[in-house]
Amino acid sequence: MQIELAQLASREGDVEHNLAQALTWIDSRDPATRLVIFPETHLTGFAEPGHVEDRALAIAGPELTTLIDVSRRKDMAIAIGLLERDRDRVFNTTVLITPEEGVALRYRKTHLWPDERDLVCPGDRLVSGVWRGRRIGLLICYDIEFPETARALAAMGTDLILVTNGNMDPYGRVHRQAALARAQDNQVFIAMTNRAGSGAGLTFAGESAVMDPHGELVAELGRDQGSAPVWLDFTRLDRARRDYHYLADRRLQLAGRAEDAPDGRRYWFFD
Repeated sequence: MQIELAQLASREGDVEHNLAQALTWIDSRDPATRLVIFPETHLTGFAEPGHVEDRALAIAGPELTTLIDVSRRKDMAIAIGLLERDRDRVFNTTVLITPEEGVALRYRKTHLWPDERDLVCPGDRLVSGVWRGRRIGLLICYDIEFPETARALAAMGTDLILVTNGNMDPYGRVHRQAALARAQDNQVFIAMTNRAGSGAGLTFAGESAVMDPHGELVAELGRDQGSAPVWLDFTRLDRARRDYHYLADRRLQLAGRAEDAPDGRRYWFFD
C-alpha cells in the first residue's frame, strides 16, 4: 500500500483556508497513493483560550462531507485532525475517512497536553478498524509518548498506527524516538504526520516519519512543509514476528478491556 505524509502548516480558526489547502494537496497526489495523513487539528487549528467552540466542527458538517466526496472520487483514504463539537463538549479528534464508509473511524485524543486540558475533553477509548485487509488504529500527538496506547492498539490486532501530530519545539525529537520505540515494541508500522510552520504561539517541529515493525525509519521529512510518499511492505510484519512475538510472549497485561463492534471496529475502553 502506498501512503503519503502531508506535513503542512495550518491557520488557527481559518477552516476555509485549511480545508482548501488539504483539498489542493489531495488533488495533486500520486494516483497510486491510497492513504494520506494530515496533522493534528489540521482543519481547525489548535484550541486556544477564548477560541474553542468557535473553531469546532460537527462530524456531520459540510467540511467532512466535502472530504468524503473527495475520498470517493480519488479512491483514497484520508486521516485528518479537527476540533470536534459534540453538543456542549469539544474534543481533539482525528477521523479516518474511507471511500467505502465515509467516516470509518473517529478517535478522540485520550492523553491531553497540559495546555489543552482546560479547553477540550479527553476521549475515553481507543479505536481500530479494518480497511482493505489491514487493521488501522489512530493516535494523536502526546498519545505516542505513552507505551500503553500503542500496545493496546497492537493487542487489538492493529497492523498500522496513524499518528496525527502537532508537536512543537523544543520537543521535536521526543516523538521521533517514541514512535520508533512503539513500532519496535509492538512490531507494527507507524505513520506520523506532524505540523510545520508556526501558530498558536508555537513553532512546530515537522519531522514527520514512517517506522517499520523492526523499529527502523522508512521515510522522514525535515522541518518545512512537504510530503513523503511511502510504500508499506506488509510482509515486514510477518518477518518481524517470525522468531519472536512480543505480544504473545509478554507476561504483564494491560488495564482496560477490548470490545468488538458488529461493524468490525474494535475499541479499547479505559477502566
